[in-house]
Amino acid sequence: QVQVVESGGGLVQAGSSLSVSCAASGRTFSGYSMGWFRQAPGKEREFVAAVSWSGGNTYYADSVKGRFAISRDGAKNTMYLQMNSLTPEDTAIYFCAADTFRSASGPYYRNENNYAYWGQGTQVTVSS
Repeated sequence: QVQVVESGGGLVQAGSSLSVSCAASGRTFSGYSMGWFRQAPGKEREFVAAVSWSGGNTYYADSVKGRFAISRDGAKNTMYLQMNSLTPEDTAIYFCAADTFRSASGPYYRNENNYAYWGQGTQVTVSS
């Protein structure tokens, strides 16, 4: 079992950049597929980005493609989400998720029900 903890959220202005991190502990980080999801006030949680267990494949929601970049550092047991050109629509609680699945299917990574381990979330607020 792995535990994940997010950090790095905050309040930024529109157009700014921000990076959030997800630190994993408890098991070998490299064996887990990882993802970022977010939930805005009054909305359902939605997929943002994911990275395969090997780090060789990444997946993005259309709304963040070209602005956000997901990465993982096995040596530090940490996953990152670099967010650029932020807009107020990116305001949400950002959640880190992990699971042992090893799928080659993009839609599989986008489904939150496929992730067993979740962090508590970190708030990202973008002001206009």
